[in-house]
Amino acid sequence: MASESRYRAFLDTLADEGLRRELVGVEVRDARTIRVKGRSYLNLASNDYLALRFRPELIARASEWGERYGVGSGASRLVTGNLDLFAGIEAKVAKLKEKPAALIMASGFQANASVLQALFDRTVLGEEPLVFADRLNHASMHFGCKAAGVRQLRYRHCDATHLAELLNQYQGDNRPIFILTESVFSMDGDMAPLAEIAKLARAHEAALIVDDAHATGILGEGGRGLSDEADIVIGTFSKALGGFGAYVACSSPLRDFLINRCSGFIYSTALPPPVLGAIDAALDLVPGLDAARRQVAQLAAKFRAGTQQLKMSTGTSSTQIVPLLAGSAESALALSGRLRDAGFWATAIRPPTVPQGTARVRLAFTAAHEEGDIDRLLDVLTDKSGVSPEKVDSL
Repeated sequence: MASESRYRAFLDTLADEGLRRELVGVEVRDARTIRVKGRSYLNLASNDYLALRFRPELIARASEWGERYGVGSGASRLVTGNLDLFAGIEAKVAKLKEKPAALIMASGFQANASVLQALFDRTVLGEEPLVFADRLNHASMHFGCKAAGVRQLRYRHCDATHLAELLNQYQGDNRPIFILTESVFSMDGDMAPLAEIAKLARAHEAALIVDDAHATGILGEGGRGLSDEADIVIGTFSKALGGFGAYVACSSPLRDFLINRCSGFIYSTALPPPVLGAIDAALDLVPGLDAARRQVAQLAAKFRAGTQQLKMSTGTSSTQIVPLLAGSAESALALSGRLRDAGFWATAIRPPTVPQGTARVRLAFTAAHEEGDIDRLLDVLTDKSGVSPEKVDSL
């Protein structure tokens, strides 16, 4: 193929800049550790915040539903794939999110990309909508806006004052208005000022869409997440709920609209019964896991306090996601490598996932971790362990 040399040249450039990604084969047998090339590491990179993916209840229901209903759904939900299992799970999601209805979809990226494309469709709305978006929203949200052909009006990250300024600039504009944000940002571990944003949405008659993926299950009363005041909630079952798949929680008319207009739903094979079984069991467990939620919050807070003493930056993190800001891609890779040498698996996050100059090692604390793990991790980050904070680029 004539173009292959250009792809190789692109990869070579990425490698030279320390930005090339590689797949690493891993062996996982529990929620706490990861095994790579024969060595075991404490897993600090997983989004399995409640350590549910190895819970016997999820495994048992996944197995039971697989035996009873088969390992595949056989078709999209609009053909013959709308198994009677979906209705009960969607009712549980709607109840958890306190919304009238819910719709299950295949994956988080697919949900954001195709739901936003459908909602922002100018042939349906009659004109291009005004879409105000946090500049650090997930790539899938940006993709959905791009697929819809809408121009995003991006406000500074978690800055409700800047959002208000932008909204005021369009005062009197009669086009449909949407505000788009995550509740917890996956690379920074900080929380959007949702109360302020919701107030602005009401004042400007805007629809508030919140990606609650990294809050559902692990934050909020009963694990409800942080999206109470959103009009539309998008999230996944692949983070704190330990499984796979995605959901949209919204009004009943919007659910019907998505069934008729959302390409990611219409043209995708339905989730298989074993996956649905795991989702169903997780939804039953989550409201009763307050102790696990408190444990995770305490571990993350302990780590942030320790890194503050070491004068290492964790940015604006206030959740179970705690980035160690390193600056350059090379520094992030070096820090990740040193942690791995000490038995901790933590991934370097580099551009374009995060902005230039903000490469980091992203840590995620889960219910599988213990206080002693934090103590050992902080020991590794001191000079005596060979990982000096002075060696990390200051931002």
